[in-house]
Amino acid sequence: MSCKKIGKEKNSAEKSQEISVVTEQQEAVFMDLEGNAVSLSDFKGKRILLNFWATWCKPCIQEMPSLIQAKPVLEKEGYVILLASEESLKAIQKFKQTVPYKFKYLRYAGGLVQFSVHALPTTFIFSESGEKVHEIIGATTWDRPEIIKKLKAIE
Repeated sequence: MSCKKIGKEKNSAEKSQEISVVTEQQEAVFMDLEGNAVSLSDFKGKRILLNFWATWCKPCIQEMPSLIQAKPVLEKEGYVILLASEESLKAIQKFKQTVPYKFKYLRYAGGLVQFSVHALPTTFIFSESGEKVHEIIGATTWDRPEIIKKLKAIE
């Protein structure tokens, strides 16, 4: 289940151009709720679960309780969990104040398509070396044993 699905095939030239854009996006366009720049490379040495979501996306909100349940287990495994939205800082802050979910929320200032996100929620898993190793499109029940096992196995 996901929101904002856009289907489009890419040719190999578009894909190789996209790879360089992704690297630039990872380094340049995230900010925390205080407006400070955040780079995925800030978390090198940790595994990253980067979840793209929106305050208006029902599947995004529905998967949050299971992600909260999985969070302590994943953090013990060296994961940092980041929730990124392209909405305004004000909208994200308002959402954070109205829900009990304690995540590291980020604002993504690039276009989601530039990061190859075509549906919400979309989650990228990065290895300790910063390499994107897995992608999950759509809502997930994060605290399911098979999901936890799969995430633990990622190096």
